[in-house]
Amino acid sequence: MKRNIKLISLGLCLVMMSCGKKEEETKPIRKDVTETVFATGILEADNTYSLTAQTDGYLSEVNFNEGDIVEKGRILAVINNKENLFNTESAIALYDIAQQNTASDAPALAKAKNEIVIAKQNLEQDSLQWIRYKKLLASNSIAKVDYENARLKYLTSHTNFENAMENYRLQKQVANQSVISNKAQKEIHRVMLNNNNIQAVVSGKVYEKRKEKGDFVKAGDVIAVIGDAQDIYAKVNIDESNISKIKVGQTAVVQLNINKQKEYKATVKEIYPAFDDASQSFLCKLNFDDPLDFRITGTQLQADIVIGIQKNALLIPRNYLNFDGTIQVKGEKQNRKVEANFVSSDWVQIIKGIDDNTTLVTENVSGNKSNPSELSESIQ
Repeated sequence: MKRNIKLISLGLCLVMMSCGKKEEETKPIRKDVTETVFATGILEADNTYSLTAQTDGYLSEVNFNEGDIVEKGRILAVINNKENLFNTESAIALYDIAQQNTASDAPALAKAKNEIVIAKQNLEQDSLQWIRYKKLLASNSIAKVDYENARLKYLTSHTNFENAMENYRLQKQVANQSVISNKAQKEIHRVMLNNNNIQAVVSGKVYEKRKEKGDFVKAGDVIAVIGDAQDIYAKVNIDESNISKIKVGQTAVVQLNINKQKEYKATVKEIYPAFDDASQSFLCKLNFDDPLDFRITGTQLQADIVIGIQKNALLIPRNYLNFDGTIQVKGEKQNRKVEANFVSSDWVQIIKGIDDNTTLVTENVSGNKSNPSELSESIQ
């Protein structure tokens, strides 16, 4: 990624001198410098999402085309998955049976009720027998062992009656649990059956159609890409060395690759919070301030994001700066070390080592052939 600087109305006085070798000499100038970060990216629709298949099967219907405006809930495609249909029908049938088993005349509950009736009758009969034997024992009319047998039989009948009551409660609980379980299974399979119908999750415009009728799809396969029909923005890549300079609210100039002669003003709207592994860069969202007359997503673009304006910067042509960071001052035998803030292909900002009155000399006369009236340079 490169940073750019833009120099407005530069006037340089270059004098050619001949002393055996061709030389140029000049003095630094002061101009305002606009510093930018260069970024590349694409057009993208806001709220873009991938509409995916939730089950496996062949597409029996595809009811949309690229460019269509679709409403939330509209069925865009249908997957032929009969397994989901059979499972749903089975789950509904089992749920109906489970509901029937909770009725009072259901076989299991009716049987449990009959057991209660029989146990109650035995309890009443054995209770009367025990009471009679108790009276007979009091008058010494029976042996005590007969009384104990009658009492034991009564206690057994009482226990059998309690067990019959508990068994009925258990059978009813099992029936109710079966209803709950089968109802859940019915709803689960109904949802799975609904997955055969691929519906628009959010209203928007179809920007990509990935599948056609007859295609076999698996769960997770993208059927279409849908996004906001109106809000198109620039998603740009910023490298690690420059991301710290980007702030929300900064202005930018965007050029679409289809027509680099036209510029669009934009503003940094969002800096994505995570590093993008695919592009090995950070991502930023630029909202267009100017009307966008080309709205096809995926269109490649480039942008200059303004990160600052340096007033009255001291500038020299690039060909006057040596590769070792020195310059040649007129009248000095030794090259002088200077400190540069940025170095572009044609211009250098010097912040230490020379002043406005320093006269520079160079034998590198092949450099700086650009128009001084208005330049846009990439800083290395």
